[in-house]
Amino acid sequence: MNLKIPPLALTCIFILIMSVLSWQLPQFTLSIPGSNVIAFVIATIGALICIMGVASFHSAKTTVNPTKPQQASSLVISGIYRISRNPMYLGFLLLIIAWGSFLTHLLSLLFFPVLFVFYMNRFQIPDEEKALAEKFGQDFISYKNMVRRWL
Repeated sequence: MNLKIPPLALTCIFILIMSVLSWQLPQFTLSIPGSNVIAFVIATIGALICIMGVASFHSAKTTVNPTKPQQASSLVISGIYRISRNPMYLGFLLLIIAWGSFLTHLLSLLFFPVLFVFYMNRFQIPDEEKALAEKFGQDFISYKNMVRRWL
């Protein structure tokens, strides 16, 4: 496995770096009317999507540990997983976007969501999908062909 940083830890690291950047580079601060409300709405949606993903895994009695996808005891394809193969990661992405909106910081809004998607698509998701394909075979391949990675 090539899994490096757990996605929740990566999200927290990004949020911390975004905060430091906004304090250290205030010249990139934007004026966004209603940014707190926008951030709250996006964060709420992101958190709900994450919770729905975790709840689906718990209902299926399978692991939510992204660093050990080979320990999955069942393939979860119901609930929010009918819409996204990675709803928890989608939720984390929305939390990053929400934080950037709250900070009203241009670099945070533009750079970190893109970096998160790049990292996940390059280093996290391919190894997970390989492990799931090895474990669940054609069932996972069919699911993968029917449901998009993010949305």
